[in-house]
Amino acid sequence: MPNTYQWRPEQGIFNIKPYPIAFPKDQIKNREATMWRYKEALPFQDSEVYSSITLGEGLTPLVRLDHREPNILVKMDYLMPTGSFKDRGAAVLIAKAKEMGVSTVVADSSGNAGTSIAGYCARAKIGCHIYVPESTSERKLSQIKAHGAEVHKISGTREETAQAAKEAVESKGLFYASHVYNPFFYEGTKTFAFEIWEQLNFTVPDSLILPVGNGTLLLGAFIGFKNLKDAGVISKLPRIIGVQAEPCAPITRAYHCQARMEPITNIGTQAEGIAIANPARGEQVLSAIKETNGTIITAPEANIESARRELAQKGFYVEPTTAATYAAYKEHQSKVVKENEVVIMSLCGSGLKK
Repeated sequence: MPNTYQWRPEQGIFNIKPYPIAFPKDQIKNREATMWRYKEALPFQDSEVYSSITLGEGLTPLVRLDHREPNILVKMDYLMPTGSFKDRGAAVLIAKAKEMGVSTVVADSSGNAGTSIAGYCARAKIGCHIYVPESTSERKLSQIKAHGAEVHKISGTREETAQAAKEAVESKGLFYASHVYNPFFYEGTKTFAFEIWEQLNFTVPDSLILPVGNGTLLLGAFIGFKNLKDAGVISKLPRIIGVQAEPCAPITRAYHCQARMEPITNIGTQAEGIAIANPARGEQVLSAIKETNGTIITAPEANIESARRELAQKGFYVEPTTAATYAAYKEHQSKVVKENEVVIMSLCGSGLKK
């Protein structure tokens, strides 16, 4: 980013410029079992800056969904330190903020990103303000407060919450630790791809099924597999199958109508983590899906809770947003999953946050 306080350019949004990336397999295999084992593919001048911040995030289990479906695997990112995949992005973003000398950050969130940013700010001894919608679950709010962050409840939509955070950033000259706008967040979520590559014995799956709100995991996975391909350690990209909730699916509508993404009205969904009516990187999400010959599907709202219970019966205790991914998979399985292909589904958030 041009300076500590600028959160976007005159037009559009910031993206990371290409930088040298390497994947020394023999060294990687002998390192600590965290996402920092891929440090040659992360954007730091001082590769050890993370050492005082890390909570051991990464290298989450990759296991079969069910013994009857041996090729359908789940990546258990809900076992991350603060309970969601957002720890990948937050760890890198806050480590970068510390490297830049930032003393206080602002972030907005429907819950998981806020708890993650708060946790890593506590670890880094950086002041933290988290803006959340009033509807955010009390368990998530309790976690944010426990990490010492100041919570700002905003009456209105998720988009109005983000606007309030942006106004605070601009009026007070603070660092915007946004999981949407700040590109360093995606430099953390891309480690999701690196881990899958290693856990599959340095190969790639045929398809990924990933939730999409702002696209922080989907775009991170896409960037990560592109890094691997550009480095010459894989020869193809997996198909990306995005999942949105039926009541709030602007990217899905744009994809299937073959049109540019337009904002919609969020009429409410149990899957609050992906209920984004106007995703700032929606066009990038569409491009990633198209480049991988993927698609995007929706989770029937009426099936989310039953999907959550079914996952619990398989041993996976997740929140509704994660259950929506499974509900969509079950609804569209015959259309989007080919026989005998290796498919990985992300389980993003812990049910303890519900």
